[in-house]
Amino acid sequence: MQKIGFAEALDSIVVADNRYHRDAYVFLRDALDYTTKQQKKSKGAAVRHVAGPELLEGVRLYVLKEFGPMALTVFSYWGINRCEDVGHMVFNLIGAGIFGKTEQDSLEDFKAVYDFHDAFVKPFLPAAKVVPVKLPPALPAPKAS
Repeated sequence: MQKIGFAEALDSIVVADNRYHRDAYVFLRDALDYTTKQQKKSKGAAVRHVAGPELLEGVRLYVLKEFGPMALTVFSYWGINRCEDVGHMVFNLIGAGIFGKTEQDSLEDFKAVYDFHDAFVKPFLPAAKVVPVKLPPALPAPKAS
């Protein structure tokens, strides 16, 4: 069987499952590369496999790095609205032979790992401004008789 390239695999994936924009798959591949590089830096060795929650953390960091406060808007445009969407994309790429998996990997690994609003909006919200409370001037103490 002849191995197909990434572009050809994406062609067949987006025809079979049009929930996610083609660019989302390109981003996911880049996010996996980013994640493995970050893990190599922290662990000091080549990474053989990235588990679902590790990939989601890499996706979170990479989308914030690439798109900043527009991350949620870009993801929404691509059809990615929750962690499970990333999992479905990963398994589409596995089915096309682009990504690999172990026996332990499942879609459950991607279930509600983080909330998208907390992950992609909160980092850019202004910090709550603490306003000092001005107390009224103290009343004089009653005079002793």
